[in-house]
Amino acid sequence: MPKDGTHGKLKKSGIDKIENRNIILSVMKKIKKNQRRETTKGKKYSLQKNKGKKNHLIEGRITITLGGIGFVSTPQLKQDLRVENQFLNTALHNDIVKISSRRAQRGATETKVVKIIKRAKMEYVGVIEKEDTNYFYIKPQDLRMYVNIIVPKTHALSKQVGYDQKVFIRITKWENAQEPPQGEILQIIGKIGVHETEMNAIVLDKRISSKFPENVEKEAEYLKRTEKNILESEITSRADYRGVSTFTIDPDDAKDFDDALSYQTLSNGNIEIGVHIADVSHYIKKGTTLDSVAQERGTSTYLVDRTIPMLPEILSNDLCSLNPKEDRLAFSVIFIFSKESIITGKPFELKKYDIKTTIINSDKRFTYNEAQKILDTKKGIFNKELTALNTLAKKIAKRNKAKGAISFSQEEVKFTLDKKGKPVDIQIKRMGETNEMIENFMLLANKTVANYVHKKVPKKERVFLYRVHDKPDQERILELIQLLHGLGYTMRGGVNDNLAFELNKVLDTARGTKESNMIQIATIRTMAKAIYSIQNIGHFGLAFENYTHFTSPIRRYVDLVVHRLIKTYQQGKRIEKKDWVQYNALANNLSEQEKNAMEAERDSVKYKQVEYMRGQIEKVFDGTIISVTNWGIFVEETKTKSEGLINIKDIGDEYFVFEKEKMRLLGKKSGKTYRLGGAVKIKVISADINSRIIQYQLV
Repeated sequence: MPKDGTHGKLKKSGIDKIENRNIILSVMKKIKKNQRRETTKGKKYSLQKNKGKKNHLIEGRITITLGGIGFVSTPQLKQDLRVENQFLNTALHNDIVKISSRRAQRGATETKVVKIIKRAKMEYVGVIEKEDTNYFYIKPQDLRMYVNIIVPKTHALSKQVGYDQKVFIRITKWENAQEPPQGEILQIIGKIGVHETEMNAIVLDKRISSKFPENVEKEAEYLKRTEKNILESEITSRADYRGVSTFTIDPDDAKDFDDALSYQTLSNGNIEIGVHIADVSHYIKKGTTLDSVAQERGTSTYLVDRTIPMLPEILSNDLCSLNPKEDRLAFSVIFIFSKESIITGKPFELKKYDIKTTIINSDKRFTYNEAQKILDTKKGIFNKELTALNTLAKKIAKRNKAKGAISFSQEEVKFTLDKKGKPVDIQIKRMGETNEMIENFMLLANKTVANYVHKKVPKKERVFLYRVHDKPDQERILELIQLLHGLGYTMRGGVNDNLAFELNKVLDTARGTKESNMIQIATIRTMAKAIYSIQNIGHFGLAFENYTHFTSPIRRYVDLVVHRLIKTYQQGKRIEKKDWVQYNALANNLSEQEKNAMEAERDSVKYKQVEYMRGQIEKVFDGTIISVTNWGIFVEETKTKSEGLINIKDIGDEYFVFEKEKMRLLGKKSGKTYRLGGAVKIKVISADINSRIIQYQLV
């Protein structure tokens, strides 16, 4: 057992309870006794294999960093295995690989890729970096592609390409890591820096289909033509809500309306609130061509200037969309609350709920701003309903937080583009009351349907797609505790069941202080990524035992599948065990598709931020330090959220030391510090649209 001094160090880090310190010390003891305790520069403990253990192969998915280092994740191991660049053996980002791991000199673990099981991607967008007599050397736009691709000049499109163009290429051969991969040009996308070229390049690089096959469009058109017959055949079998006050609330530029709210006071004084979701599953049947294409896309993708829908627009914007003054089929969660629930200062009570197919007719399409104005002025159509819904939504949010839901502030970047697609302005949109109101009712509906399936279907008969969020990694939490301690904050308990409450306490205490932003950034970075899974581990961030996605079937395929599963279970049917493996694969694929779409969105935002900053060279802005490394700091410009780099050699004339535990750079002579979340003045030095890197300078 380590000396008593370790107890004291852990206590100073905020781990007050002796039983929690004992758990950590016990783990350290086992590491020391049974395996090997290796202390890294950051004073972390890493687990290594015992000497003499036989080397064996492990299969997993490899992630490549921007620095060209690989990390392999596999269910067999709790921690990812690091693969140095020289041992990647032609592995590319997201490939399925086999690796070997062995003890090298001085006790270090050496991990190598020995076989590529399945390639994740072979097509890339790039530009010509150089050429020789026989080849063009194409530099990929994807920074995780760590080598150039050579393309023979003899290929047809090679004779038409120039240095000022972006191209779409496919790797045709790469068997030897000592040689560059060979490829062929599939398409000349267009001139570098032109709006359409850059947006199309993002779509191609992420392998997102922007057009639907002709047979899919025809299938969608047929459904639209038969709309009247479909509605007439469904009226008698559905709960009719066409006479109940109903409305949608969405962004200004929204075209597809997944969800609507209805409100009415019942004869006994109780309040009925309906969360009505477009009944997409009634139109798109499993196994159809439409269904296959929707599954392949997985989600709608939102770029700065366009939406690439999961479904053809005749469905997403028309037939399935809950448009105003139109009869629409819905799958609804109907909540009955006590009459006191809408009174400020009174507790709320959910008396019962029902999940059923309905037919609705939305009275009004609100934008968030329009609904917010009614809440602010207490005047306008549905003022009473909106006020009551907002009061109840706040109570729901308060209860969620009391149960451990973690509260982060949310912001969104919005661009104003000119006719050529160039950004002329960037605004930050923050969530208002109406955004939060809708979000809280959607969370309630998602949680409710997951709870419903959990209770209705025995575990051994239940397959379901959950939205899960794991607890943070213990090591990251301990690092956060150290950081907070250095700022004068105490997070008690460490990695126990009270973690969410302790995180909220710190976030609330820091709100409005100069270190608030730093603490939020650091806390977010401790969080795991939410994914889809048939294994329910709960949702840590929302503090829900059961959670799913039900409320957006027009733009998310997982919601469409969840609708089908609920209907199956409501009919007393079950999913055959032999099909469960398909749902597991589907959950994994949908998680990857979601990630891919989010990366495309971020890429389009990043490109426009860089393009905007090209017009701001030598101008001075306020910024916040969002990352500190041993080679520099990343700063986010306050008004546009444009992220840029300041190299450590450009910070000052003195030598700076990186202190990882405190997430700061410390000047050896002056004692000047640059820490995570710190406020700085910056000048724009350069903005490169090819690398999408902005260079700042401290002022």
